[in-house]
Amino acid sequence: MTAEFDLPRRLVAEALGTALLVATVVGSGIMAERLTEDTALALLGNTLPTGAILVVLITILGPISGAHFNPAVTLAMLLRGAIARRAAFAYLLAQILGGLAGTIAAHLMFELAPLALSTHVRVGPAQWLAEVIATFGLVGTILGGLRFNGPAIPWLVGLYITAAYWFTASTSFANPAVAVARAFTDSFSGIRPIDVPGFVVAECLGAVVAVVIFGWLLEPGTRLTIRSALFRPAK
Repeated sequence: MTAEFDLPRRLVAEALGTALLVATVVGSGIMAERLTEDTALALLGNTLPTGAILVVLITILGPISGAHFNPAVTLAMLLRGAIARRAAFAYLLAQILGGLAGTIAAHLMFELAPLALSTHVRVGPAQWLAEVIATFGLVGTILGGLRFNGPAIPWLVGLYITAAYWFTASTSFANPAVAVARAFTDSFSGIRPIDVPGFVVAECLGAVVAVVIFGWLLEPGTRLTIRSALFRPAK
């Protein structure tokens, strides 16, 4: 369906979607932090808006760009041959810039400085493993939805991220662009800039593993090989 829309429109959709996603993540985190000192309640206040906005954004922007809003998802689509390299690189830039714009928008709405480096420590093997699993599950959810029930993908992704906030030690960033954007907010949802590379590597690894495993699982008759899963021509 995205073939109906030219690349500039697709890039605007990716930037806008990522901006609104990050504005929701950061803004709801700031609001939750201001309304309660209960960390569990604050996390819930951060979780529900994030899951809800994903349903909305994927529904309205998915037909335009595919609603990646996430370099890990774009990487998965590139490996599966669903997007060309040039477009994938452009998506990556749009997502990162959109994410930063989302952080700035959230800060300005709450009368904070546009950008502030985070001091929230998120580092270590447990956090990295959590990001591998979170992103693996996210990409697997998308691939399964594409295979069996495309119209349900907005709800599948929204519900998965809502759950993953709570079952992963990292609260399921599962998105390199969001990780970068959250490095510039010293609020509830922030992450220290020095911790971002570890998250990005883990997220990309989770996406690659998901492409391999689900590429085999969802296609009867194929063999489980790295080469067949990862080396596909762009459509």
